[in-house]
Amino acid sequence: MNDSGDQMFYNDSDDDYWTKLVEPCEDQKNTNMELVVGPYVHSIICILGLVGNSLVIVTYAFYKRTKSMTDVYLLNVAVADFLFVASLPLIVYNELSSWSMGPVACKLLRGSYSMNLYGGMLLLACVGADRYVAIVQARRSFRLRSLRYSRLICGTVWSAALLLSLPTFYFYHRYEPLHIGASVEANRTAEPPHYVCELWFADNFTARTTKVAVPGTQLAVGFFLPLLVMVLCYGAIIVKLTKARNFQRHKAVRVVLVVVLVFVVCHLPYNVTLLYETAGMFQEGSCEGSDVLQAAKTLTQTLAYLHCCLNPVLYAFVGVKFRNHFRRLVMDLWCLGKRYIGPRRFSRVTSEIYVSTRRSVDECSDNGSSFTM
Repeated sequence: MNDSGDQMFYNDSDDDYWTKLVEPCEDQKNTNMELVVGPYVHSIICILGLVGNSLVIVTYAFYKRTKSMTDVYLLNVAVADFLFVASLPLIVYNELSSWSMGPVACKLLRGSYSMNLYGGMLLLACVGADRYVAIVQARRSFRLRSLRYSRLICGTVWSAALLLSLPTFYFYHRYEPLHIGASVEANRTAEPPHYVCELWFADNFTARTTKVAVPGTQLAVGFFLPLLVMVLCYGAIIVKLTKARNFQRHKAVRVVLVVVLVFVVCHLPYNVTLLYETAGMFQEGSCEGSDVLQAAKTLTQTLAYLHCCLNPVLYAFVGVKFRNHFRRLVMDLWCLGKRYIGPRRFSRVTSEIYVSTRRSVDECSDNGSSFTM
């Protein structure tokens, strides 16, 4: 989930610049890690994330509707996670090979990736704040938790995510790295150019400032701020719920603890690694140390991606009402499948089996109407 890129490249008009280049570290451990994590683990995360979040979106679109502030937040979280995992395969593919999607796609894909990252994390903080108001400040909840306020807050969150992602939109470019161009020219080979989609700067000052500001902003706004809001809000909720002598309330305490624990387990390792990398970014180090750090960042980054798959389970499917609506969705899909596939599949069997199949479809017709409307 890092927008900062792994290398810096600068313009230089000096004719001797090519001779000053030092060959970069190979990062063999990180390369081996990416060859396993990229095609296989990220594919599993992408499939699970697309399925889970699309089910949440469809359920809200056709069944539950957005009737409360919580519904608006959860729908926006599902949209952010869906778009995030949808862009992941394209980014992973182009990182493992030459960037083949052009300069416009480079900016749009990286920028939307960053925007959905910030939007999803900030919306999780909004969910925590909403639950705090609903449980701890119950007397004021009717006034504060209106659909109008929720839509205004979501619009503000997405505007902030776009603003925070502007450096990514601006500084990411599709280009051929200088050390690769120099190597090709030195060997005088006819190989096609190898393009990357990474941060690119015109001068050293801009490079140093941005290379610290981008991951620093991601750490502060994309992790520590949501974590602080969640700890404070859910901590107050736990104190409130533990005072109630009710089995369901104590069950809710366990759910709250799981939500916070999963957030910390998924995101803390990567953000600690990113903080360590940013702190020592301009210090000279060994290639072996750099290789280990990049491999650790790849592994912890994958763990952070996993949270997009768990959000539907933690926030949506835990609710009893949402589970009931989801059951209706599954039943309607089953009935629609029998309505359109069943007759074709069993068209050559005996008339008795055909009639029984039609009867079962007719029994489902009332339940299926809500999905098709």
